[in-house]
Amino acid sequence: MNNFSYIGEELVLFAQAKNWKNYLRSLLREYIKGDVLEVGAGIGSNTHLLCQSSYRTWLCLEPDTVLFNSLKQLINVNCIINCSAINGTINSLNEEQLFDLILYIDVLEHISDDQEELVKASQHLKKNGKLIVLSPSHQWLFTSFDLAVGHYRRYNKSMLKAILPDDIEIIKLDYLDCIGLLASLSNKLFLKQSQPTFKQIAIWDKFMIPISRIVDKILSYRLGKSILLIGRKKFL
Repeated sequence: MNNFSYIGEELVLFAQAKNWKNYLRSLLREYIKGDVLEVGAGIGSNTHLLCQSSYRTWLCLEPDTVLFNSLKQLINVNCIINCSAINGTINSLNEEQLFDLILYIDVLEHISDDQEELVKASQHLKKNGKLIVLSPSHQWLFTSFDLAVGHYRRYNKSMLKAILPDDIEIIKLDYLDCIGLLASLSNKLFLKQSQPTFKQIAIWDKFMIPISRIVDKILSYRLGKSILLIGRKKFL
C-alpha cells in the first residue's frame, strides 16, 4: 500500500482523447510484446488501449489508492487477460522481476528524481528490453496547468538524454503533436488556464490530432507538445 496522493484532475478529461490515444498506439504497437510493466497506470485508460496488442503479461503500478481502485475495476470489468495491478511504485517490485517493456506514459514528469527512477527501471529490464517514455515537452511551455497536475518539469531531447542510464541506448527520440504545440503556446501566452475544458480537449482531439499525425511525419517529428523516447537495454 502507498500513501502517495495524485493532485491532478485531468485523467478523466484526457481519457476521452481517442484520436490522441490511437495515435500513440500506432507508434507503440510494435514494441508491446512479452512481459510489460506500466508505471503510473492511473485510471487505466492507456492500459485499456495499449493492451490490445500482443503481450504475455501486463503489470500496472499505481501509487495513488483512489486511482488504483479505479484501475483494478477497469481491469476486471474489461476482463483484460493476464493483467494485474500493484498499489505502489517501481520500489514495490522484487529485484528478480524483469520485463521486456517498461512504459512511462505521462508519468516521469511527476517524479521528483527522474534520473534515479530510470536507473531503477533499467534494473528491471531484460537484456534487449525496451523503455518507453512519453512526456510533455519544452520547459518554456510550462504553465499553471503543469503546476496544477503536479509536474516537476517538461522535457526536451537533451534533458531526456542526460538522465538516461548508461545501459539504455536510444532507438527513437521524437516530438509529437506539432499542431497541439500551437494550442499549448496560445494557452501560455493568452488563455493562461490551469485546466482545459472538456470542449477544448474535444476540439484538440477531433481536429488537431488528425492534422498532427500527417504534419508530424512531414516534419520528421521535429516539433510537438509531447516528446517520445524509445530506448533499448544494451548488452554490457
